[in-house]
Amino acid sequence: MTDPNPPLLQHYGALLRHPVEVPPALEFDERHNAPVMEECQLPLIDLSALMKHHNERERLACSTAICRASSEWGFFQVVNHGISPELLGTMKKEQLKLFQTPFESKASCGLLNNSYRWGTPTATYSKQFSWSEAFHIPLTKISEEACYGEFSSLRELMKEFAAAMSELARLLAGILAENLGHQKGVFEDICDESTCFIRLNRYPACPISPEMFGLVPHTDSDFLTILYQDQVGGLQLMKDSKWVAVKPNQDALIVNIGDLFQAWSNDVYKSVEHKVMANRTTERYSIAYFLCPSYDSLIGSCREPSIYRKFTFGEYRSQVQEDVKKNGYKVGLPRFLV
Repeated sequence: MTDPNPPLLQHYGALLRHPVEVPPALEFDERHNAPVMEECQLPLIDLSALMKHHNERERLACSTAICRASSEWGFFQVVNHGISPELLGTMKKEQLKLFQTPFESKASCGLLNNSYRWGTPTATYSKQFSWSEAFHIPLTKISEEACYGEFSSLRELMKEFAAAMSELARLLAGILAENLGHQKGVFEDICDESTCFIRLNRYPACPISPEMFGLVPHTDSDFLTILYQDQVGGLQLMKDSKWVAVKPNQDALIVNIGDLFQAWSNDVYKSVEHKVMANRTTERYSIAYFLCPSYDSLIGSCREPSIYRKFTFGEYRSQVQEDVKKNGYKVGLPRFLV
């Protein structure tokens, strides 16, 4: 078998043939059926002003733009971010080669810490199904030669890519923390290399439905996410109760706020629901970096009175997994309201 595609059609077909009762929250959730506005450009922020040789006024204007976008959109794009186009381009080429491996090999040979996933194993209803495959890799495993098998050339590249994304994530998190009166390094101790992840995504072409999710609507369960995507498009986010289609920008990386930053900021910054729509004719690739704390890190509000009770990241992840298993969807932060 040399086919690189996972058996998505068979799994989805089984959900259609043997439907389970639709969870009420999905059946009546108007957000999932909200109209899609025209393709739009996310707030675009030039990070060159944060470099050492720029004056304080330019640095302040850049920082203000980052914080405003995090509050008003929960998403923004960055250019002149310090990660070379050559590194990003090479990473994409290696990612393509990795995903073109026959499905049986990806599923069984333990590549990248045995982190290969496809579809939605917990789905009991067609609207819970994601038409995609991915490797979700802890940064702690990136240096291990045994993880790469025949893709040994990917190891040094992944290390370089992870280090560059990590540096950018900490820069942005520091700016967002400083805006709320805290030291830039407030997350340095709880978000280290042992707690963060990289996710390599492939969304195969999906000829059966124009409404198929490549990735179901969700928010991210981290502090912040940095996304490098190709030019195919498909990413949509919720803005003013409508789905907004994000126009790809080949020079930009996308940044979005996660649930933990929303809780820590006491709702100053917004973790916004987003999804990926599958493309009928063209496969899509992306790479995401997730800035996460250790599982025992206590997440509390940076100001009082707090909207949310304190919780550990491990507690939050467990609650999300329990909700998905029980109800078929993520409840997220509302579970932790005071």
